[in-house]
Amino acid sequence: MPGNLGNLTLPAKVGNHDDEDSDRPTVRVQTIDELHSLQRKISAPTTPRGTSQAPTSLSLSEEERSKIQLESISASLASLTRDSGPKVVKGDPARRFEGSRVAHVPHHRHAATPTISVSDSALKFTHVLYNLSPAELYEQAIKHEKGSFITSTGALATLSGAKTGRCPRDKRVVKDELTENDLWWGKGSPNIEMDEHSFMVNRERAVDYLNSLDKVFVNDQFLNWDPENKIKVRIVSARAYHSLFMHNMCIRPNQEELENFGTPDFTIYNAGQFPCNRYTHYMTSSTSIDLNLARKEMVILGTQYAGEMKKGLFSVMHYLMPKRQILSLHSGCNMGKAGDVALFFGLSGTGKTTLSTDHNRYLIGDDEHCWSESGVSNIEGGCYAKCIDLSQENEPDIWNAIKFGTVLENVVFDDHFRDVDYSDRSVTENTRAAYPIEYIPNVKLPCVGPQPKNVILLACDAFGVLPPVSKLNLSQTMYHFISGYTALVAGTEEGIKEPQATFSACFGAAFIMLHPTKYAAMLSEKMQKHGATGWLVNTGWSGGSYGSGSRLKLSYTRKIIDAIHSGSLLNAEYKKTEIFGLQIPTAVDGVPSEILDPENTWSDKQAYKETLVKLAKLFKNNFETFTDYQIGENKNLTEEILAAGPIVDGA
Repeated sequence: MPGNLGNLTLPAKVGNHDDEDSDRPTVRVQTIDELHSLQRKISAPTTPRGTSQAPTSLSLSEEERSKIQLESISASLASLTRDSGPKVVKGDPARRFEGSRVAHVPHHRHAATPTISVSDSALKFTHVLYNLSPAELYEQAIKHEKGSFITSTGALATLSGAKTGRCPRDKRVVKDELTENDLWWGKGSPNIEMDEHSFMVNRERAVDYLNSLDKVFVNDQFLNWDPENKIKVRIVSARAYHSLFMHNMCIRPNQEELENFGTPDFTIYNAGQFPCNRYTHYMTSSTSIDLNLARKEMVILGTQYAGEMKKGLFSVMHYLMPKRQILSLHSGCNMGKAGDVALFFGLSGTGKTTLSTDHNRYLIGDDEHCWSESGVSNIEGGCYAKCIDLSQENEPDIWNAIKFGTVLENVVFDDHFRDVDYSDRSVTENTRAAYPIEYIPNVKLPCVGPQPKNVILLACDAFGVLPPVSKLNLSQTMYHFISGYTALVAGTEEGIKEPQATFSACFGAAFIMLHPTKYAAMLSEKMQKHGATGWLVNTGWSGGSYGSGSRLKLSYTRKIIDAIHSGSLLNAEYKKTEIFGLQIPTAVDGVPSEILDPENTWSDKQAYKETLVKLAKLFKNNFETFTDYQIGENKNLTEEILAAGPIVDGA
């Protein structure tokens, strides 16, 4: 019989007697499969917690726990046109049958929902690849997903298909009784509505597609390092790449947490390349990313870009956490050795990642956080870093994190040696690396910290009129937080040197669910209660706008940030600027005093004033979106925020 070893016996190594073969005991096996089975032990992926956890005895048997787990997954995959979930079995269909099927899971249907008697998908098993390790996911990707390769440093390079970035215009949120009055709708809002029926059409399409596959990947993981407020999430996907991405980006459960996971708080159905039906109401393309907060579900159709899952869950946290009086923040966060915490807000190109990554401080997280009565906590279990033009010299931590287990999206590499060329934009400018947060050497585990002392708002001002650093009062902090300003250098067309202002409410407008002023009011309340100070730091131009001035030296910005961390900047002497009314220090250790007031650095004072007024008007025009929204029971707070903005005569 093929694969049968008969009565073959294999020597088993015991002790350290490497030179003794004759006295070794033997292992008796009958088949190659049996021999291979000796190689593998069962384990669960874990996120390091920073402290050891003693194992606890569990009352359920392994068989009972496995049955409950599979029933839960079957229920998640239930279609509304069937009376039950699919028959699921754990394991790779390419291997010998492992595990046992579960009975159909009853699913209560709405009276008006159509039914079908039988389908091919009801006659098959759906194989579930459950919480696989990175090594297992590597194998799946390289065997079955075209475009997956191992790079010279051990990372998994893969492709996200036709979509190499998020599709905000294709993102939809169900507008129903739960969300109609809670969410921010209308002008300026990222929330584009859809109805419940259209969501269910897309959900059915995604679930039917996933059930039609021989295998699906299921991740059960957590969001939020705060143990009192963590969220259980389940991700059902068609690609190993997506499973590994979420394995890295969410918090990985330990064995006990996995065995007691139970029913998820939120579920993602990622059908990847399978498109939505463009004739479905509200659809404008073959791509759709749909959130249903009442059902606690997200559906992805027509895009394989993994960042949709990460940011979709961030949107969910922007809804769920404020309900618990916890502020969700699109920010970096680090902590000094004395326990002082700083939050860093900033759009792309402002230096948020660079400045929050400080070898003299502990990294709590690089992108998404919660601020509760307990302090700050990272939402994620990993980092999602841009790779374009990455170098070991400029970003050593990110460079060294790109190793086995890391996902590299859409990068170009040498065909023979598999060395990545991070400057190559052939596939996209938006090349990315997703890796577990413990790959950063100075990370704080668990990723939590005490109440923040400093809230730092970063702006790359290409107009060159904002000071390198300003101390903000609470109203000014709220105004600039809601504005979310930075300036982008204009396109590459010859002769065009005019900077372009861009505003993103709360420094993350694409992901917020409530009106920006609600997050700002929570930020103000927490800053006031815990004595945090607000700062506006310009990492952009000085001595003129882009094209005439020069960018502020990173070394000066680092000195400013150091002075904020140490507390020395609180005791500095300040003066007030015109138009924006900002408090700027007259001296900062290690920084030339003349650059602290931007007017000093401009040779053409008239041009400075004209540019300053121009920027102020852009701020005021942008803020008109928010002036008709009342915060609290009266308009006092709203008026305070408006008064904290720039004052322009005749505007």
